[in-house]
Amino acid sequence: MQRIIPNIWFDRNAAEAADFYTAVFPDARVLDTQYYPTEGLPDFQAGLAGEVLTVDFELAGYRFTAINAGPEFTVNPSVSFMVLFDSSRDPQARSHLDELWAALVEGGRALMPLQAYDFSPHFGWIEDKYSVSWQLMLTDGSAGPRPFIVPSIMFGSSVQGRAKEAIDYYTGVFGGTIETATFYPAEAGAVAGEVNFAEFRILDQWLAAMDSADQQFTFNCGVSLLVKCADQGEIDRYWDRLSAVPEAEACGWCADRFGLSWQLVPANMAELMTRPGAYQRMLAMKKLVIADL
Repeated sequence: MQRIIPNIWFDRNAAEAADFYTAVFPDARVLDTQYYPTEGLPDFQAGLAGEVLTVDFELAGYRFTAINAGPEFTVNPSVSFMVLFDSSRDPQARSHLDELWAALVEGGRALMPLQAYDFSPHFGWIEDKYSVSWQLMLTDGSAGPRPFIVPSIMFGSSVQGRAKEAIDYYTGVFGGTIETATFYPAEAGAVAGEVNFAEFRILDQWLAAMDSADQQFTFNCGVSLLVKCADQGEIDRYWDRLSAVPEAEACGWCADRFGLSWQLVPANMAELMTRPGAYQRMLAMKKLVIADL
């Protein structure tokens, strides 16, 4: 079961975006759509009454949630999604990569052009028309099997140079392992010894991380990582370890010491939210308390 689900914030076009992604990615489908209550919303959400709240969708077996809200947050490349086309498993991996690139580049922009690099014979980094960033990479399976989609966290701006600290922190909070890590060489100057690229696993899911001296973006709620928690004890434990920004605490959301946003929710959150008044009760909470929902 996928316990960590990336949530992507959209400005009132979440359903459109989910339809787009499920049309251009392989083996993709919309799983569920939730709606805002028709009454009892706070003033800042009143205009969304009855509209789509979230859309859960799946791309090649990997789940996302699209949040339908307002313009408060904009997605940026500080969190991107690596899409790994493995030629050892798919003889047409390169052409399939090119097809996805062509679909994503329409209305978007290339952050790194699609070409050969030292780390891959065919790679490109793109920001699509919804500002979501994707890294499309051709691999040969020599590093071992990897998931098709891996979230990648870039430590730039005020947290540049803290990727290794963050990886150690996250594997300590959730339990996990560091799979690979490469570091900038001494001749790299100011970034010598910082993380060039690393992969790690928490809750049996792969993530990637890197430092970037050139990255001027910073983390925000545009992309958050939702964690499905087994019970209140797990919510409490993760919340106590992760939440480091009191003003960011709301409705189960928190921000860690690096500014990355998390949502710590019960595994049966969808069922809990069908109960009368649950949405309004949730709005009054910071850390979620299952018994009060």
